[in-house]
Amino acid sequence: MKRHQAAGRRRLGLLAVTMTLAVLAACSAPSPDQSPRPRRWQPRPGTAWQWQLDGRVDAGVDVPVYDIDGFENDAATVRRLHRDGRKVICYVNAGAWESFRPDHGEFPASVRGRANGWEGERWLDIRRLDILRPLMAKRMDLCRERGFDAVEPDLLDAYLNRTGFPLTAAHQLTYNRMIAELAHDRGMSVGLKNDLPQVPQLVRDFDFAVNEECAQYDDCAQLTPFVKAGKAVFHVEYALPVDKFCERTRRLGLSSMRKKLNLGVWRQPC
Repeated sequence: MKRHQAAGRRRLGLLAVTMTLAVLAACSAPSPDQSPRPRRWQPRPGTAWQWQLDGRVDAGVDVPVYDIDGFENDAATVRRLHRDGRKVICYVNAGAWESFRPDHGEFPASVRGRANGWEGERWLDIRRLDILRPLMAKRMDLCRERGFDAVEPDLLDAYLNRTGFPLTAAHQLTYNRMIAELAHDRGMSVGLKNDLPQVPQLVRDFDFAVNEECAQYDDCAQLTPFVKAGKAVFHVEYALPVDKFCERTRRLGLSSMRKKLNLGVWRQPC
């Protein structure tokens, strides 16, 4: 009788252990709405690219990355590029109000500063995170909804310009990190546009860099922290011919090309 009781206890003990392990496994398994997010796209140094902000996108350029306007290109355009194996970056202006965008009326006059040299644009008061954060979040939502892989937020160096506001480097750091967070929260990569003085502080917050004319102004070496971190630097020159900058920027690991200022289809890669 005692042997039967002991055997029964052993069976009950094994059953309890089995049930406990099953419960633990069920608890640790991710539910459908808690599954791990896929890793963000991380472009590597030297990745070739096309930057086209003007006109209908020409998908015939044989490069793995396209940077195109987020407002002017719909989800079908992004899907078409994806079918061709391309990653697609969403250009949005994060530093200036634009009178020609569909959301222009949502920016109060209090955050619009001086004209920035482009028709219909005015610098934004980046200190006003309470106003600009939800507006920029909507722009990031637009990029995500249209299927973009990453965001290029333009004009992230307002503090270096005459904006009409007393902006400091600290204001810019706070604002730029907010922009990066908004993109990351939506599963997209984000690039640091220009703002070379703050590269050391921001290289961890951004997944790649986009730069204009660092060769002309002899400051491309300031982008080295991105390359050392294994992050692409997408670079263009407008005035310099390719034989004046390509050799050096290749050594630095930049993804360089020459473009016309209107950023149409034409490109001359290194």
